[in-house]
Amino acid sequence: MSKLKNDRFLRALLREPVDQTPVWIMRQAGRYLPEYRATREKAGDFMTLCQTPDLACEVTLQPLERFDLDAAILFSDILTIPDAMGLGLTFTTGEGPQFSRPVRTAADIDKLGMPDMEDDLGYVMDAVRTIRRELDGSVPLIGFSGSPWTLATYMIEGSGSKDFAKSKGMLFDQPALLHKLLDLLADTVTEYLNAQIKAGAQTAMIFDTWGGVLTPRDYREFSLRYMQRIIDGLIREHDGRRVPVVLFTKGGGCWLEDIAATGTDAAGLDWTTEIGAARKSVGDKIALQGNMDPSILYASPERIRQEVQTILDDFGPGSGHVFNLGHGIHQHVNPDNVKVLVDAVHELSRPLHK
Repeated sequence: MSKLKNDRFLRALLREPVDQTPVWIMRQAGRYLPEYRATREKAGDFMTLCQTPDLACEVTLQPLERFDLDAAILFSDILTIPDAMGLGLTFTTGEGPQFSRPVRTAADIDKLGMPDMEDDLGYVMDAVRTIRRELDGSVPLIGFSGSPWTLATYMIEGSGSKDFAKSKGMLFDQPALLHKLLDLLADTVTEYLNAQIKAGAQTAMIFDTWGGVLTPRDYREFSLRYMQRIIDGLIREHDGRRVPVVLFTKGGGCWLEDIAATGTDAAGLDWTTEIGAARKSVGDKIALQGNMDPSILYASPERIRQEVQTILDDFGPGSGHVFNLGHGIHQHVNPDNVKVLVDAVHELSRPLHK
């Protein structure tokens, strides 16, 4: 593998000195880019785009051709694992993901097995290998997975949900059944992320999109506990360097000390947590990633620069901050505003790293 030309993202995750704050953007390869929409149209549908390594590579690299980003993130979806478990995943325009065979009974769970990472999910590993080759050491590649709890919600509900009635119904009424599903998912996610690392991913990120809908007690028992298990089982050294882990619970700012205690290298923050307060709380233990409100990108360039400065100043001088949005970029954002954001982070952060 070629030597990394820009490793400030990896260095910041390990709280090592950097020349400027690194930045990447959740969903940086996505519908706000006209070139992404063109490639998706060429693919025909979203899952074909994910499952065709050359096309997944193409869209992964598109934002790096436009913006001076410090990391690439594998173009994929968090629902690849339940799809490989045979739940019949489809994506309907305007309706999001749907499973034709949701998991709601002990018999349903008994039918599930761990997918083979180089067979059932080989297209993901092929995409990782292709992207690493095409990046040619320009920036690091982030691999990722959904958290066990987040994956379980989709598998149980059969689609996205606003109230998580079926998932929480199982949690409160049949906790042993839910634990059985989460056990399988924790083992599977561990294998999945390790396979991505072996294929060339240089960071592993766990997206716990729906952890924030739980009570603090249930978050620890049904979400954090399983992410801790994954972190304990991950390959942490590969290709002669540390493989940092980022754990992101949307809405999880109040549990940062618990998150830091898992052994993760970094925590992702959404915009409901002040990054300065988070740094005071856990900044000597882990790095922090975040946390601009994605809606700022609808504002003027001047306002975007002002918000970047505010967040950088709130974090303060020194390493340990990866600048990002607090969640995925919106599809109607003007790409020119993304360039304003990325360039502002680099320019305005330099004085904080002297």
